Amino acid sequence: MTDITSPKQIAAALTEHWSPRVVAEVDDSYIKVAKVKGSLAWHSHENEDELFLILKGHLRIEMEQGSVELSEGEMFVVPKGVRHNPVAEEECHLMLIERKSTLHTGDVVSEKTRSLAEQLRPV
Repeated sequence: MTDITSPKQIAAALTEHWSPRVVAEVDDSYIKVAKVKGSLAWHSHENEDELFLILKGHLRIEMEQGSVELSEGEMFVVPKGVRHNPVAEEECHLMLIERKSTLHTGDVVSEKTRSLAEQLRPV
């Protein structure tokens, strides 16, 4: 396979906030990119961890036991079952690594929830 992908460039080209796109697959996981601003929703993923890697900007991940602040180049794994709410005061570009079974907004459905079909559509 010779496909080279730039998550930074793909994230920068996105036009919607909180609408992740799948850019690659690794075994049973999807690699996704997203452009975010504002707050997503308090939610959890009961059986899956979720990795956030900041490509541009700053992201706060609020959790019931405290928050983490992430800057460009930093990453954090939200453990399975932990309620969290990603928040970006200004536009932020990020990469996510999640198992294919991970629902976009976990155990919560809101106007920002995106189906897997929406996440798999071309950029």
